Amino acid sequence: MQTSTSQQPKTELPPLIQREILFGNPEKTSPRLSPDGKYLAYIAPDEHNVLQVRLRTVGQADDRQLTADKKRGIRMFYWTYSGEELIYLQDAEGDENWHLFSVNIQSNLVRDLTPFQGVQAQTIAFDRNFPNEILVGMNIRDRSKHDVYRINLKNGAVEFDTDNPGNIVGWTADAQFQVRAATATTADGGSELVFRETADKSWESLRTWGPDEEGGAVMFSENGKILYITGNHDANAERLIALDLETKQETDLASDPEYDVGGIFVHPTKREIQAVSFYKDKQEWQILDQSIAEDFEAIGKFRPGEFSITSRNLADTTWLVAYMTDDGPVYYYVYDRASKTFTFLFSNKPKLEGLPLSSMEPISYTARDGLTIHGYLTQPVGVSTPVPTVLLVHGGPWGRDTWGYDSQAQWLANRGYAVLQINFRGSTGYGKAFLNAGNREWAAKMHDDLLDGVNWLVETGIAQQDKIAIMGGSYGGYAALVGLTFSPDVFACAVDIVGPSNLITLLQTIPPYWEPIKANMYHRVGNLETEPEFLKSISPLFFVERIQKPLLIAQGANDPRVKESESEQIVNAMKQAGKPVEYVLYTDEGHGFARPENRLHFYAIAEEFLAKYLGGRFEPAGNIANHSGVINPPTTNNS
Repeated sequence: MQTSTSQQPKTELPPLIQREILFGNPEKTSPRLSPDGKYLAYIAPDEHNVLQVRLRTVGQADDRQLTADKKRGIRMFYWTYSGEELIYLQDAEGDENWHLFSVNIQSNLVRDLTPFQGVQAQTIAFDRNFPNEILVGMNIRDRSKHDVYRINLKNGAVEFDTDNPGNIVGWTADAQFQVRAATATTADGGSELVFRETADKSWESLRTWGPDEEGGAVMFSENGKILYITGNHDANAERLIALDLETKQETDLASDPEYDVGGIFVHPTKREIQAVSFYKDKQEWQILDQSIAEDFEAIGKFRPGEFSITSRNLADTTWLVAYMTDDGPVYYYVYDRASKTFTFLFSNKPKLEGLPLSSMEPISYTARDGLTIHGYLTQPVGVSTPVPTVLLVHGGPWGRDTWGYDSQAQWLANRGYAVLQINFRGSTGYGKAFLNAGNREWAAKMHDDLLDGVNWLVETGIAQQDKIAIMGGSYGGYAALVGLTFSPDVFACAVDIVGPSNLITLLQTIPPYWEPIKANMYHRVGNLETEPEFLKSISPLFFVERIQKPLLIAQGANDPRVKESESEQIVNAMKQAGKPVEYVLYTDEGHGFARPENRLHFYAIAEEFLAKYLGGRFEPAGNIANHSGVINPPTTNNS
């Protein structure tokens, strides 16, 4: 039968995009202005392809490297208000025991500010009026809780500041740089907002939230009389609230009936909230301070994509703006507020420009019980549907997928797959009714939402029914294991990255500093102490005999959240049952793969695996140097 040219299905994918472009390090990223606006710091790889902080004088081309990290690369840094130091965070091979390092921008002297073995440091506060101090949370005295310490940036002195009674998970300092508010967890899995008049007074309770509610402190006003908080008490979605500390009256500042408050944009010196965002299909801003309305309008019109203001000088004359699109790099600009003009700074991955990348389309469908489920669809360029498809499941599960460039989605689309990313029930941002609909629904209704997404893909003609894979990291890895065990006929194969296989052992081996949130995990997942049989009934490890389709597992040896044993035990069980499993262990990684060599190695294995079982394309692995991946390592029999 002949088909006219106009009806001829599109059958040719664009050229393969190299994994190096998709998963390699950015060329430059994360620009930050110094408080006085004189310097610009950013992250870029050194000659060994390790990410470092670099510095330039604004208006000059005197770029130089400040840091000398040997292996993992620097991914997070801040300016101090002294303007003389930067602070960056680094852990050891993925163990998440973050240390805070300072680097002097004149001498390049690097100092470990938190040189305590086995301790995790968390940044609590910087303040422009206290430029030589920072407040840091550390679990020195008890690994299960972070007390507050005051660190002197001049001499490195560490001084104990505030005791954590054991249930505090967030600290808030006022304009005098005193810790005066905190968010605590409660025995029922809820939380409590506590406050003290001064640092030497006792704590009092301002409000509590139940285990099905969310809330916490944001910041104090300049005069210390208002505490800004978020909360979804007496409402479905989290809103921004001003709490008067004298009258205890609450005033709603920004809210949406369905979506939780997201980003909060604060004036650099006045402690005033100027705008907040709500993440719907895309990010939407609500302006609270009309003095920035024209700026946001100008920035929104300047170029397409979502924007965020990533940095401002203290004079508030200059902003750094990042534009994110779904089919290209992040573009960074310097925005001059007086003239409303933009100067291009750089893009994070210029090699993405001009490539045949796919658009990401917001979609929604109705789950079997009537709940509306939102997500994002990325389809391959140049071919007609139906096509092989990958269901790419986000981690958390208390997180969500958002619109924009996604290296995994672009990689899969370029290889010939449609990609569906679903914000299943239990995902955050959609209000508490949607979040709580995921309670105790692991491997149940949360999985049904994914299966309903598969049905939607087939019914709309996007996916080939027998060529659908499930893939994800963390909770997404668990979902992949559930896909093969609880719905063994649905998926052609699965890829699990650092996913738990047994919820009993997962909860038994959580990091000690997760102790304060354990009650909430028990409430949302299942109680380890009182209902181990229920947890067993939703753990893929115990249903290995049902597996019919091939599985690829990737794990970081130093993962503190999902221990290596989570992958080992299901690999052992599958081998003993004669089931098809491939396993790769990265000896210098944790909960995800920070080093580009390891990312490139893993995605090479993954795309060959997917090509074998879905029929898409793959770029030959080639010789990837310096990765730590061990394929099918010998496992200890601890299943």
